[in-house]
Amino acid sequence: MTTPPPPEPLPYHRLARLSVHHRWWRPLVGTLVVAVVYMIVVAVLYGVADEWGSRQGYPEDRDGFVEFGPVPGTALDLLALAVGIPVVLLAVRWIGQRPAGTLSSVTGRLRWRWLARCALTAVPVLALATGGMILLPGDDGEEFRWAGWTVFGPALAMLFVLVPLQAAAEEYVFRGWLTQAVGSWVRSPWFALLPQAVLFAAAHGWGTPWGFADLVVFGAAAGWLTWRTGGLEASVVLHTVNNLFAFAGMAATVDGLRSDETAADATWPLVALDVAGIALYTASVVWLLRRRPQVRTAPAPLPPGPPPAFATPYPPVAGFPAPPPWAGRPAPGTPEPPAPRDPGRGEIPPWSGTGSAR
Repeated sequence: MTTPPPPEPLPYHRLARLSVHHRWWRPLVGTLVVAVVYMIVVAVLYGVADEWGSRQGYPEDRDGFVEFGPVPGTALDLLALAVGIPVVLLAVRWIGQRPAGTLSSVTGRLRWRWLARCALTAVPVLALATGGMILLPGDDGEEFRWAGWTVFGPALAMLFVLVPLQAAAEEYVFRGWLTQAVGSWVRSPWFALLPQAVLFAAAHGWGTPWGFADLVVFGAAAGWLTWRTGGLEASVVLHTVNNLFAFAGMAATVDGLRSDETAADATWPLVALDVAGIALYTASVVWLLRRRPQVRTAPAPLPPGPPPAFATPYPPVAGFPAPPPWAGRPAPGTPEPPAPRDPGRGEIPPWSGTGSAR
């Protein structure tokens, strides 16, 4: 009987099939649960914050919501996005029936050294692109107005804490959960990567066609890096560093954090520089991969093996007759004859005649 070949290793977008309990419906149910639970958690978070703010005497805006100010309000919005991380990880564990770490990478964990190398690559590249954006003239002709260290300092400290969580949450949802959900049904990585890129752009709202296209390119590049490197580290770094530079620029401007504009509202010169930065970072990561190769696949679960050819005999149960002896074997309780002796060498070793030495 020939042994069947082992199953093919699973790339990142196919890791939903890593569980032996995988069924086609689990990604659908999981997506619904993630959406519903996330909305409930966010509603509770904003409800608690609004109630606390009312009790503390904070003013209300035109829509009747508590106005906490630019820095605390931005912190609340970032925290509302960050809560998506535990929601999606619990969905992987409970509904996907697989380790939550398989959403981070094919190794089942976040590869911190690789993440640090990607960060060292992203900072100078995206700083160059951001510097070019700063030099572009504004649409309204307004000059830059420095907010002052009393505003910028606390805002920057808050951003360094919460922006990585916010960016990671979006990566875990779009490049992680949605990519693996679609990848559980299709083999081609592009059929798994393109839908999440469009949904990622749609989640930021519709501003300008250029801004929407920029978000699609960002989502597609982050998805490709996730598939190419076997994990979310490179895309999390890209998202985090990009948002840190963007939020820091807003915090440095008077009332910058009060602005309702998002990446979806970008103009074509900003999009051109942003796409150039994304392309340069992607190329840098590919170059880094040649020097520091990363694991890109995970071993697929083995199918259940065939049943044993012969059943293992059970010991006799008290009250039932013992099974008959095998042919050539003495009945239970029969004394064994003494072993033959060699007059010249003493007793024959018990392993004599059992085969050649190994």
